Amino acid sequence: MKKSPIRMSLVALAASALLVCSSLPALADMSKGQTLYVPCYSHIYHGVKTRPFDLTITLTVRNADARRSMRLSSVDYYGSDGKLLKRFVAGEQLMPPMSTREFVVDQTDSSGGAGASFLVRWRADAAMNEPVVESVMIGTANSQGISFSSRGVQVQE
Repeated sequence: MKKSPIRMSLVALAASALLVCSSLPALADMSKGQTLYVPCYSHIYHGVKTRPFDLTITLTVRNADARRSMRLSSVDYYGSDGKLLKRFVAGEQLMPPMSTREFVVDQTDSSGGAGASFLVRWRADAAMNEPVVESVMIGTANSQGISFSSRGVQVQE
């Protein structure tokens, strides 16, 4: 069976369109506010005796929108048992476009445990690029060091 030139052209056009669309950058997610869950660790375990290795936690909240401000409503730090350990933001904080806020849990504070977390709440007047929220953990002891990061995930719009 011979394939028609028109059909071949349509198939080639469809394949080209798919190729072009797949190479386009993804559109940023837009929102007017969210609650984000950010896992973190005040210590991790290592060695045969599962000894705790204490870590400093730095939580960063980055306004990833170049045109709109956002308001940081709350930043709450929870321990492995789910109990609130510290409120970092009491009232709303305005975050101008492209700005960053940092919140630190000291390496000597192991109260959060290996299952610590943050809940970060933010809002905006108009839909904007979602912020980038990450925790970075770093620890050093003797000649050993470790660092890693964890990104926040939306739990409520």
